[in-house]
Amino acid sequence: MTIALAPDLAVQPLRIGPIELGAPVVLAPMAGITNTAFRRLCREYGAGLYVSEMITSRALVERNSTTMRLIGHHESETPRSIQLYGVDPKTMAEAVRILVAEDRADHIDLNFGCPVPKVTRKGGGAALPWKLGLFREIVTGAVRAAGGIPLTVKMRKGIDADHLTYLDAGRIAEDAGAAAVALHARTASEFYSGTADWDAISALKEAVTGVPVLGNGDIWSADDAVRMMAQTGCDGVVVGRGCLGRPWLFGELAAAFDPEAGSRSGGVDATLGFVARAFRRHAELLIEFFGDEDRGCRDIRKHVAWYFKGYPVGGELRARLATASTLAEIDDLLATLDHDAPYPGAAAEGQRGRAGSPKRPALPEGWLDSRELGEAAAGELVEAELDTSGG
Repeated sequence: MTIALAPDLAVQPLRIGPIELGAPVVLAPMAGITNTAFRRLCREYGAGLYVSEMITSRALVERNSTTMRLIGHHESETPRSIQLYGVDPKTMAEAVRILVAEDRADHIDLNFGCPVPKVTRKGGGAALPWKLGLFREIVTGAVRAAGGIPLTVKMRKGIDADHLTYLDAGRIAEDAGAAAVALHARTASEFYSGTADWDAISALKEAVTGVPVLGNGDIWSADDAVRMMAQTGCDGVVVGRGCLGRPWLFGELAAAFDPEAGSRSGGVDATLGFVARAFRRHAELLIEFFGDEDRGCRDIRKHVAWYFKGYPVGGELRARLATASTLAEIDDLLATLDHDAPYPGAAAEGQRGRAGSPKRPALPEGWLDSRELGEAAAGELVEAELDTSGG
């Protein structure tokens, strides 16, 4: 895994409001993944901004117990970053005020990119920027409520190829005082399928000139991140599925973007033993996060295939790791691996996680008829605020 900086790529530290990041890298929020345990693990390997799972603004305002646990940070986490989802300007602003008043975050991100049907069918996530006035009102109110805490916006290209929103949304967010904008270069209809449209990131960078523009989509390695920045001119990268089972990717990214280093090897000696130790550390942190050994061991099960992708770990052993209920059991199973087995190369690289397939986005009835919010659409949005965190 050799990483070389492009000779003409001058990477500057990423500044988001008062926060300066030596490595221009952000961990994307992923439901059920980016809890405190995973964020701590990624931070142990590298540098960047590590964002929480998506939090629903109404659930925060109503102090839902699950939500209150998800917004917690370990004392080692700094800066603390939380992503909020919402569709009501007043509720979103109130959620931001709570985070600020109770000193729960150093950075707040607003989610306008979620493509999940349960979110878009009620006008939330990637569907919301279609309503320009509503989008402007939410971002403007949230920025005001944040005060000195930097607030950023993450979005997609739009609903589908015929209903793109990202250029309008980027300009509105910049004018409203957002500290940065991030673009997942796919539409909601594409979900995670196909190839991310990095040209759209370039276009957004040309349209938004006063605040950093971050690119997201198809970063499976540090080389991909370097390529994205060189090709699009974006100010930083947002990494999602590429770090599943590879938390050390953030170390490789930090090495690749070190402006003092020039051409260097930023890889790790990812033997099977190295991966096994990372997996074990992840399980340990999950147990600490949940405060329950059985629950932590159950949660690590979904990570088994990601960690051991391409490595000589047989189906029976994978199945046993995916049913282990104690850390001692995990230790016994990991001890049976060939820890000297080398990094398998291409077999361990490339896409991780489910890509899904293109589909017609679920939207409120008549949502696309106008860029402004009518009474019927406003009624749909009330229900969108009732969901608990996640998605």
